[in-house]
Amino acid sequence: MSHFGIGELTVLSELGSGAGSRVFHVRRWADGAEYALKVVSCDRRADRRYTEQLRNEYRIGSMLDHPNLTKVLAFELRRDWLFRPRTARLLTELVPGQALSRLPALPLGQALRVFERTAAALAHMHSRGVFHADLKPDNLVYDRAAGVKVIDYGLARVAGERSARVQGTPQYMAPETAATRIVTARTDIYNLGATMYHVVTRSALAPMVLGIPLTPRAHAARIKPVATLAPDAPQGLCDLIHRCLDHNPDHRPDSAGAVRGALARLARATG
Repeated sequence: MSHFGIGELTVLSELGSGAGSRVFHVRRWADGAEYALKVVSCDRRADRRYTEQLRNEYRIGSMLDHPNLTKVLAFELRRDWLFRPRTARLLTELVPGQALSRLPALPLGQALRVFERTAAALAHMHSRGVFHADLKPDNLVYDRAAGVKVIDYGLARVAGERSARVQGTPQYMAPETAATRIVTARTDIYNLGATMYHVVTRSALAPMVLGIPLTPRAHAARIKPVATLAPDAPQGLCDLIHRCLDHNPDHRPDSAGAVRGALARLARATG
């Protein structure tokens, strides 16, 4: 779709706003279809970071094709009559539902299926050499009919890329990311573990302190046992979450595909 640009749109509603951006529900004149449009201002020097994140989201989204990953369709930089950039716009599919962070507790069977499909989406990203780097309940949109979609690739990286600063959300960040800015498949698995921990226990982990290495003992002290906070959670799920949250990346599951398989088995056992 991006080869003919975004074109003219009718704004139907505002879906939300975040750091540096606003998201709208729009109808595209050219085809009459409805989409989501993320808009970032480019007027100030401070806005450039958000513009680059939007550009990165388009670059990463163009590499992906999975039913549980939001489709990114077009990017456009709008300029004034002096050719100065004024707004950046990103057109994506319209994802029904709400972020997991805004939903009441899901029944165990639904939660396991959401986790399993999220792990499948991560496995696809990793197979394309991409790491999400900011997986959290805010970036998982769930609808009972449509299922779950991973959103927001603004901080995602291609394997081998480095960042000059720590990026991500401290409550869900792996210790090696907080200390040294490392992002890998294993840090994505940690992010997934922290997300599952929050959804299952209804309690987020304490934020990481950025730039300071955390000892294994200090890291373990941050994490209350899942079974204590959620006594009804199956032991297999509790164990999996704690494995994903291990301080040592080598002790976490080998891959997102392995996490998906474990979750699928738990879902079948739950019925």
